[in-house]
Amino acid sequence: MSDYSDRIQNLRTKMAANGIDVCIVPGSDAHISEYLADHWKVRDYLCGFTGSAGTLVVGADCACLWTDSRYYLQADVELADTGVKLVKEGLPDVPDYIDWISANLSPGSKVAINATCFPVEKVRSMEQALRKKQIHLETKYTLAEDVWETRPAIPDTPVREHADKYNGRTRKEKIELVRQQLKEKGGTHYVTGALDEIAWLMNLRGDDISYNPVFHAFLIISQDYVSLFINPNKLTSAIGKKLSNENIRINLYQHIYNHLGDLPDHAVVCMDSNRNNWALFEAIPKSIPRIEGTGIITQLKAIKTGTEIENIRQTMAQDGVAMVKFLKWLEEEVPGGRVTELSASEQLTRFRAENPEFQGESFSTISGYEAHGAIVHYHVSPEFDAKLESKGVYLVDSGGQYPTGTTDITRTIALGPIHEQVKTDYTLVLKGHIALAKAVFPKGTRGVHLDALARRPLWEARLNYGHGTGHGIGFFLNVHEGPQSIRSQDNGIEIEPGMISSNEPGVYRAMEYGIRIENLILTKEAGESDFGTFFEFETLTLCPIDLSLVSTEMLSTGEKEWLNNYHQRVFEKLSPLLNKEEQAWLKQKTTPID
Repeated sequence: MSDYSDRIQNLRTKMAANGIDVCIVPGSDAHISEYLADHWKVRDYLCGFTGSAGTLVVGADCACLWTDSRYYLQADVELADTGVKLVKEGLPDVPDYIDWISANLSPGSKVAINATCFPVEKVRSMEQALRKKQIHLETKYTLAEDVWETRPAIPDTPVREHADKYNGRTRKEKIELVRQQLKEKGGTHYVTGALDEIAWLMNLRGDDISYNPVFHAFLIISQDYVSLFINPNKLTSAIGKKLSNENIRINLYQHIYNHLGDLPDHAVVCMDSNRNNWALFEAIPKSIPRIEGTGIITQLKAIKTGTEIENIRQTMAQDGVAMVKFLKWLEEEVPGGRVTELSASEQLTRFRAENPEFQGESFSTISGYEAHGAIVHYHVSPEFDAKLESKGVYLVDSGGQYPTGTTDITRTIALGPIHEQVKTDYTLVLKGHIALAKAVFPKGTRGVHLDALARRPLWEARLNYGHGTGHGIGFFLNVHEGPQSIRSQDNGIEIEPGMISSNEPGVYRAMEYGIRIENLILTKEAGESDFGTFFEFETLTLCPIDLSLVSTEMLSTGEKEWLNNYHQRVFEKLSPLLNKEEQAWLKQKTTPID
């Protein structure tokens, strides 16, 4: 029996002692974060799965993990010999875990969750579905957490200032913007536990979570006060004094729930029910009205300021230099037989670290050669580290954190001879990428409307991909941020000027290879006509696209023109920052195609 089997059995023992039939363990924390500090990796501890999306369901005689297509292959590997069955969420005729629980439990059964780790909307949907089957949802248990006797503490790393010069707004200005929005919505108090919202508003950054420069805290803003709930040891005396001088109250992290229970009778709370946990929601007295919707701060920070946009343009040039050096190094070193997925990833980080502003990676680099490239969120490890050879394709998805912005880029590179199918697939992905990059669309357009532009060339060849086409990105914050997204599911959010999103269509052939091309794009105004206001995208990322993988006869004249113009801009922006040898290499890689 593996350690994971023992841990799940210990959980079952605790469940039985409390009369619980099923325990649901999410891959989340009290802040509904995508990436977690070790303290919150309870699901990982119990079953070994490390993907950012996945839910463990443990019953008396079965344990299953639900995850989506990005993690099918990874889960197959990580769940081997654990006794946990993989359920491939999103496939036809595969129920979600709540439907499965509803179908397999008898009336009167009890399901337990830790309500601090589930968003409000999720708990509501669970309650509604289970109530129909007369199954009780218990929200105050910490059974899974109690199994982990050596559980790490919540990090207490110090926070630091993020200077106003980087983002163009002071803390005071941001707080006033929130108060103005709060007033317009008819609310008196804004409550949030979303870590990116808090870091952005406070112009502070931290190191509590790998890759995301955030810190654990909660926040309440009213017209009269701002209360930050945080471990005070995280605040230096200088920062603490500044916050005090700005009338920002410092409270203990765990006191947020008591404070919400003491809100005045006249309060009207604004809260994002998708980004805050159920326990926060339940702590608010039932008599107090709530206004729910996309977080005020999320909406504000999605629209980048002019200062942020100029800074991110400069950041893209610096990040592009690192990418050019890496791609040139890759071309020169792979034939020697000494490069592996892991050593390539480490070398890319070293190139980025040559920039003194580099603060670290924005996520764990996906460095996938051949079949590993087909694992959408592949995580290279010494155990599965493949050697790069002078054949086939290599996919590298990476990014950096800088005070002047966050980057995210994917390139798929030919390392030597390739099959014609690879070139065809790559060119179809490129056609989809260009279609989105060239899009002109009316005000009011949502991401779901744009998603099909990137997929159409692939659909016509009966191909598709299981992930979204684009996500929002933070400014020296989380690499995945909303509220906007470009995907086949409609979230109701319009694409607006100032938003920065990714453009990343792909194709993945299991056990063969993966292809993805990703740039970041800025939404800009494209002018007005009798038919209204129109928007377009500016591609921000600066890095050559591998022309050796392109079947040029498959490209239209307009697509060739876009690619040539893009490469001309890449060369113009990056060549002054490179030495002569690097310039010559880049000149060759950006040669116009006929």
